[in-house]
Amino acid sequence: MLVHNYYQIPGGEDTVVSNEKRLLEEHGHVAFFYMRSNQEIHRFSLVRKLLFPFETVFSRKTYRDVKRLIKEERIDLVHVHNTLSMISPSVYYAAFKCKVPVIQTVHNFRLLCPGAVFVKKDIICEDCVKKGLLCALKGRCYRNSLPQTLVSALILKIHRVMGTYRKIYYICLTEFNKKKLLQLNNCGKQLIEADHIFIKPNFVRAERECVPISRRKNQFLYVGRLDALKGIQVLLEAWKGIDDSRLLICGTGPRRAWADDFLKQNNINNVQLLGQLSHEQVMGLLQESRALLMPTQWYEGQPMVILESYSVGTPVIGSRLGNVQDMIEEGITGCTFSHDKPEELHRLLQNLPDFEEGVIRRHFEEHYASEENYQRLMWIYHQAIEDVRNGKSSHHH
Repeated sequence: MLVHNYYQIPGGEDTVVSNEKRLLEEHGHVAFFYMRSNQEIHRFSLVRKLLFPFETVFSRKTYRDVKRLIKEERIDLVHVHNTLSMISPSVYYAAFKCKVPVIQTVHNFRLLCPGAVFVKKDIICEDCVKKGLLCALKGRCYRNSLPQTLVSALILKIHRVMGTYRKIYYICLTEFNKKKLLQLNNCGKQLIEADHIFIKPNFVRAERECVPISRRKNQFLYVGRLDALKGIQVLLEAWKGIDDSRLLICGTGPRRAWADDFLKQNNINNVQLLGQLSHEQVMGLLQESRALLMPTQWYEGQPMVILESYSVGTPVIGSRLGNVQDMIEEGITGCTFSHDKPEELHRLLQNLPDFEEGVIRRHFEEHYASEENYQRLMWIYHQAIEDVRNGKSSHHH
């Protein structure tokens, strides 16, 4: 059974969930889908809205629904993506009660940071790991709201004390995410079992061919929101003085007006702000560009656009930071630069190594293709099911 709580604004996680569901079904599995959406909140009565913080810690509705489904459909395993806010960690307890293993895919840093991204005021921040969850309240780290941050921190605190997180299996998308998750144990308490953590990246389907790099247009591509965290300022600063190629920017966001002004003030006319494009259009541009640029200023989750870039043999020039650094093989599938040094990116863009689209595509096939991913997922499922059957999991500790 796949479990996912949709946010009010759709995001990358939703894509991952539907990809995974389709993958399982193509291989003949019956994947039940239990979903709730944060849109439900709009329909609540006032009393329910007031009680809502308690439901985010433990939703009785989820607990009953999931327990019933596990029994009726004879579910072998529960695979959870997001539990905030409607589903809540009670989904884990429904599975524990039925003696069925639970796997949680870790898409962000929410188990360590109430704001989920390790960022405070546009700067990387890990205070909650080092000094405790109260730091989040001071910074109003979740949606800049004290009540919502309080609820987010409470969920973590209560379930840490209850030992919930020790009984779950985890899928981390990268080695970097696994290292971060294990920091939960840094405070001297065993909050999480190291041998319950598996690594399995996201995957995308390679549906387009690779254009030889020598036949490509002399253009670079940026895909993402136009905001400070994604590094749009660093990117445009670095682009100053590059005259012989074009930069295409796909996406919109709070820094759009700033970007327009910056280009005007600096007389830059080889940058095109294309706004929001369809997935197909972005893939077409990736195919014919020399590289994808990812000047991110935070750790990221596992950007799907990097996988998509590799799938068409396009290298990635990214920040030497967190997951972007983790996903780039220096000089082979891309290059990295110090995330806050535009001059370093500027130099890189003018002296790029010769990349080979065939090598990048092979790297994609080995790490991010769907068949490889399915095999890995099955192996993880079997490990968890065996563990629980043999009474090894912490359900029985």
